[in-house]
Amino acid sequence: MEEEFNNSGLSSQNIAEMDGKYLTFWTDQQLFGVPIADVVQIVGIQQITVIPDFPAYAKGIINLRGTIIPVIDIRLRFRKPETQYNERTCIIVSNIHENAVGLIVDAVDEVTDIDDSSISLPPKMSSKDQHASFLTGIGKLEQKIVLLLDISKILSENEFELLAQETAAI
Repeated sequence: MEEEFNNSGLSSQNIAEMDGKYLTFWTDQQLFGVPIADVVQIVGIQQITVIPDFPAYAKGIINLRGTIIPVIDIRLRFRKPETQYNERTCIIVSNIHENAVGLIVDAVDEVTDIDDSSISLPPKMSSKDQHASFLTGIGKLEQKIVLLLDISKILSENEFELLAQETAAI
């Protein structure tokens, strides 16, 4: 499986057309969504090179057509139990702070429209709630609830900087 979303060099018209469109994916039996404008491409799971001293959730790097990309297991990042990768496991490649990063998810669901009127603010548990920092809303789709994420906030600035430095050194 390899699906390319050429989201580089977008015009304002293209961005407007993507408004309200989300890529949904499953992780630990929960449905998450990210704005389609944040997705560069989706690839099947592939050989991951483990890098010493990477945090546990950063599984290592992949070589995607000559580009070295760090990959993060979303399950581990969200403190969920680790699971064996299978044929449905995918890597969602995104640009975070102008650097390509791969997000390992259990399975990609679909690209769907979620109207602003179907999105609620996430509940505020506490100021220290880590999930709340990257959860931007709760989308309602027929019988499904979609937790909407801000990909750029899945890693703190310090975590991202560390990951980018380690990857650049390779």
